[in-house]
Amino acid sequence: MEDSGADKKVVRVTIFQQPYALRTSGDPAETEALAQAVDTLMNRIAARTPSADPARVAVLACLHLADQLRQLERAQDRIAARLAALDQRLAELASRSENAS
Repeated sequence: MEDSGADKKVVRVTIFQQPYALRTSGDPAETEALAQAVDTLMNRIAARTPSADPARVAVLACLHLADQLRQLERAQDRIAARLAALDQRLAELASRSENAS
């Protein structure tokens, strides 16, 4: 969610049985989908740790999301490195082709 402009819309969502009015300048449906994903995750965590208080469930959900983000960042880094290697290889092949002509 972006933090600029007065064109923000209020989106009402429920996360872990708590209602929230969120302001977004983006697509309200996207905000609702994100809130639904967080709600689902927190409820799954709470089902596995029934004695956990809401704050603990929220922290565990944040750690889970941070882990997912880190995995995606590492995958992106691997893809970027592979693309750079392929780009370099392509440049070498193009150079050889020009020199052979």
